[in-house]
Amino acid sequence: MDQARSTISKIFNGEPHSYTRFNLTQNMEGDNSQVEMKLSSDMDEEVGVNGVGDHLSHNSHRKPYMAEKLGRTPKNLCLVAATVLLIFIIGYLIGYMVHRKKESSPVCAASFLPSEPIVAHETGAAPLMNWDDVKILLTKKFTAATLETALSDFSKVDHRAGSPGDEALGNKVLQRFKEYGLKTWTDEHFVKVQDPPASGFNRVVYKNQSEERSKGFLSYSDNGSVTGAVLYAHYGQESEFRVLKDKNINMNGRVMLVRAGKISFAEKVANAAQMNASAVLIYPESSIGDDTDLYGHVHMGSGDPYTPGFPSFNHTQFPPVQSSGLPKILAQTITKGAAMKILKELEGQSLSETWNVYHKLGDEKDTVTVEVNNVLTEKKVHNVFGVIKGFVDSDRYVVIGAQRDAWGPGFAASTVGTSVLVELARSISGMVENDGFKPRRSIVFASWSAGEYGSVGATEWLEGYLSSLGTKAFSYINLDGIVTGRNGFKVAASPLMHSLIENVLKEVKDKDGSLYKQFVKSSWESDVLEPMKLENAAYPFLAFTGIPSVSFRFTASNSDYPYFGTMLDTREKLNTATSGQVPQLAEKAGRFAGHIVLRLVHDHLLQMDLKKYDNILRTQVAKINRKVNLLQAMQPQLFPEALTVRWLIMAHGSYSRASSSLAADILNSDLEDIEMCRIINDRIMTVERNFLSPYISPRDSPFRHILLGSGSHTLKALSNHLDALKLKQPEADADLFRNQFALATWTIQGCANSLAGDIWSLDNEI
Repeated sequence: MDQARSTISKIFNGEPHSYTRFNLTQNMEGDNSQVEMKLSSDMDEEVGVNGVGDHLSHNSHRKPYMAEKLGRTPKNLCLVAATVLLIFIIGYLIGYMVHRKKESSPVCAASFLPSEPIVAHETGAAPLMNWDDVKILLTKKFTAATLETALSDFSKVDHRAGSPGDEALGNKVLQRFKEYGLKTWTDEHFVKVQDPPASGFNRVVYKNQSEERSKGFLSYSDNGSVTGAVLYAHYGQESEFRVLKDKNINMNGRVMLVRAGKISFAEKVANAAQMNASAVLIYPESSIGDDTDLYGHVHMGSGDPYTPGFPSFNHTQFPPVQSSGLPKILAQTITKGAAMKILKELEGQSLSETWNVYHKLGDEKDTVTVEVNNVLTEKKVHNVFGVIKGFVDSDRYVVIGAQRDAWGPGFAASTVGTSVLVELARSISGMVENDGFKPRRSIVFASWSAGEYGSVGATEWLEGYLSSLGTKAFSYINLDGIVTGRNGFKVAASPLMHSLIENVLKEVKDKDGSLYKQFVKSSWESDVLEPMKLENAAYPFLAFTGIPSVSFRFTASNSDYPYFGTMLDTREKLNTATSGQVPQLAEKAGRFAGHIVLRLVHDHLLQMDLKKYDNILRTQVAKINRKVNLLQAMQPQLFPEALTVRWLIMAHGSYSRASSSLAADILNSDLEDIEMCRIINDRIMTVERNFLSPYISPRDSPFRHILLGSGSHTLKALSNHLDALKLKQPEADADLFRNQFALATWTIQGCANSLAGDIWSLDNEI
């Protein structure tokens, strides 16, 4: 190119002293692109410091060099014709070479100055495949037929975490990733879990009757033996314990009998412990057989509770420490048959109208003995990974994962998700290798172990690589339990992803129409969205690490899948729940997940909706403001120094302005400017992470997200604390509230500061 330019210059000017340089830049705050045009040699003197327009106008008075030197003789006319022909040939060759280069290497569209066909720079970006073509490719490659084979290949009766069956499945996943051309690796952890006692069962004895020997158990329960009066507490939710308290029922030392469902086992036990109960018995609520054993865990958290906040790597020396989420009371499951025997004999008060039950709640004479002797053991577990590297920002990645282990067959719990994970890896790698799809960012496929003990494998990975994952992983898609029915569809996700999810619901279609058409009757947010629960494997990604996450499932329209945590979670039971449509539903679930993944690695900018959090903050701040004003009017003595919500309101205003500013930057951005896109995407990625309170220890309160986490640092806890102050409850503390209030305010302001970008763009009015 330089030689050709030199030749042309010599023909026209006799020397190669002129060149044109274009410098197109745009700062991260969204200023309009500035174009600099610089001419060397004698033309520099004429242009001076003026802009492009001045340069174009100053150029017009010069007499063409060739016109000065060439007369209009036949000889000179022939020379001109030959010159024009030579220029044409050289131009053709240059165009051909540029075209070949564009085809052979992924580049962004060239930048031009109007009317000047001169390439300014090549950015090295991947050529953008039409999104409709991407969707068509995925639909062709990801089918129910291939899923049927995968479902058979990854079905296993015994694959409890750390067992030979779990390891064999992990090796099979690893081998598939290698066959599909993914770069693979494994992650090894030594974790502590509780298994059943050597006898194989714990003991429950009601009124000196024959003992109940259940093979089911709850990992991480406290050990020991207690005797207390049974008290029925429905699902064990906080609101239900308040109902019992309002009935003036003594709950000290009672053994709570609760149904499975509504909330996690861990939350049931934690709620009972707050009422000073001595033990909790949990039984399955649905008609799954009187003798069906139930398995689970009661750690109010995720990961290995004996290494809270840090990873369980081998030979790492840690002081003896336990998670604050470990219960201090006994917890055990019993069969439905055993529970019915107890319920029929209970005396005491009744709540038949409130809870729609037709038995008594229990009297002081309805005693039961609970004995738990679980064994704490260390297990080696493996996480398996494969990655498809991006072509532009390969160090930025979306993670899609599925639990591999289960208490028993775990067909709905883990087999379907693992099969979809592996088939998506095959399909997308084929799109890259054979069809020319070039993702801008990387895709990490993860197969987790020890999911049944509380997302242990996934959480240990997060803890081990927290500093890098927090800045480089921009989303997590969870594939656990994605098919449990066929008449409903539910999604739990970070608010940042809501708009993307709505669009994907409209894009994924089958013969019955789009998912949006099938499952949205009035509003998609009310019909499809649900809160992300503590036991959801995506929850630690969102609330512990600050990575925008999504979890979803096909479900029955009127009930939950009853076989999780039992030995009945088989292909046959899931076929019954889905009318034999398991492969077809798994295909739709996989395409839903695949569309989210591909959209996040296809587009120049991440599809994250910043305004969703703005609306949530506005609602929460307004609620706190109303409660503070009411409390100060009713009890002015609580805060000798007037408490003002002004700073919290201003912090929300800072976030609102910063998010609007970033939205404007996105609208004004040059999508072909790779560095600009990267800067904007990095600013988007900080939003979720900066809602994690920096003032809370991960050991004491791992889920530090002030909007979606759990603990005293959340805005929800602030609102509840105001209620406690209003009611003069003993646990209420005005000074503690002031401290929590200030820290929450600064967390929001810090998020706004990070979102604003440069230090000179910060709103520092606070």
